[in-house]
Amino acid sequence: MSTVSAVINVDVKGPTISRHLYGHFAEHLGRCIYGGFYVGEDSDLPNAGGIRLDVVEALRALNIPNLRWPGGCFADEYHWMDGIGPKERRPVMVNTHWGNVEENNHFGTHEFMALCELLGAEPYISGNVGSGTVKEMSDWVEYLTRDGDSPMVRLRKANGRERPWKVPFWGLGNEAWGCGGNMTAQQYAAEARRFGTYCRDHGGNKLYRVAAGANSGDYAWTETLMKQLGELGCAYRPAAFMQAVSFHYYTIPGTWQDKGDATAFGTDDHYRTMVQAARVDELITGHANVMDCYDPGRNVGLVLDEWGTWWNVEPGTNPGFLYQQNTLRDALVASLHFDIFHRHADRLVMANIAQTVNVLQAMILTDPESKALVLTPTYHVFEMNKGHQDAASLRVDLLSGLPSREVGSDTLTTVSLSASRKDDTVLVSLSNLDADEAADVELDLRGGRAGEVGSRILTAGSLRTHNTPETPAAVAPRTHEQVTRTEAGLRVHLPAHSFVTVEARLA
Repeated sequence: MSTVSAVINVDVKGPTISRHLYGHFAEHLGRCIYGGFYVGEDSDLPNAGGIRLDVVEALRALNIPNLRWPGGCFADEYHWMDGIGPKERRPVMVNTHWGNVEENNHFGTHEFMALCELLGAEPYISGNVGSGTVKEMSDWVEYLTRDGDSPMVRLRKANGRERPWKVPFWGLGNEAWGCGGNMTAQQYAAEARRFGTYCRDHGGNKLYRVAAGANSGDYAWTETLMKQLGELGCAYRPAAFMQAVSFHYYTIPGTWQDKGDATAFGTDDHYRTMVQAARVDELITGHANVMDCYDPGRNVGLVLDEWGTWWNVEPGTNPGFLYQQNTLRDALVASLHFDIFHRHADRLVMANIAQTVNVLQAMILTDPESKALVLTPTYHVFEMNKGHQDAASLRVDLLSGLPSREVGSDTLTTVSLSASRKDDTVLVSLSNLDADEAADVELDLRGGRAGEVGSRILTAGSLRTHNTPETPAAVAPRTHEQVTRTEAGLRVHLPAHSFVTVEARLA
């Protein structure tokens, strides 16, 4: 068993960890919207205007900060005017990206905004750049956010909403390098300039425009966008047509054709998965380094608005619906990501897991037969970590090496940790990625002394353990007793394949 020693200066606060790093993503894909968030007003499940209320309750417990919608690839074939007005008059469309199914547009703009209000989450809308027009997106911004009188305001009021909404976050398209138009970086940069220019601030609603960024490690794409915003150098004053640049990265240990099984995997598969998950640190660093060359003052945000594991779909399900189970392994991917996000809080301003319900690395799975709601292991990582939202990051300085394993040609560090402080409370998150070996972590808390301490652990007998309607709490947090106060701070025992949070009130 390894012992890790680290120092946390609890009186030296770092950059604030934005709550928006704990953001979510809901696309018109599979059963994320229909059968997930939205069950219709005629459902026998408790609902508000068709929105499933137990899903809302579960997400509110996470302090969900934002929700990205309607895509994803779907965004660039979605025309928002088809999703307003009386439901019986809304035209049917074909969702060509995801299963080639018919979409009745019953969940549209008003329904999404009602969902965000129920959740207490800020809306993040991805506009249609791929097949839409500048006017279409400009009108959508006006429809949602303008007060007074205008054609779009009158239309909104005719559809039952008198007051405008606050909608801060707007995506200028999605994956323009692929499903969002198969553009080159130069082509997209020109489109982003146009669309961003005509997405206006109305009244007190100030837009935060997110340019559709790179696929994984395409740093040249990021550089092309940064060049559009201003001249290289310390006098960089970003142009106002976009405030952030995004990128996407999925953890896929296999090939695109055979990504691996969500539940039937071995120890070697687990370690390969963790190596791929850890690569997000390299990618954030790479994009941030490019941005720093042009924007040393860090005025432009970096957004990872799609991340998570991507496995082969569950047998017997529609391959276009991307439904997969969610095990303890997925939870460790999430906990490792958050440690990395916290370390990059000075540049990374938002992240959105893909996706919230029934798709990819979901928070929640809903069973279409029993109608049961299942909280996944990943959900519990979000809940256990919610104290980091809008807290000051704390640097973790290692006094010893971290345990590691050789995984092919890669070296995987198997213990990960991060910390933050909010008022007089310090929250430390610790992950042991090792499938078999436990570890102890000794924390020297300098600048403060731990008073009351509470700790929880998320683990199970196997990395493959997951929750189902029959066993909804197979992977669930419980009190962790193996935390002791020491003269210097805390000693935390990390069993194999576990995630632990320790909350200490400073005395």
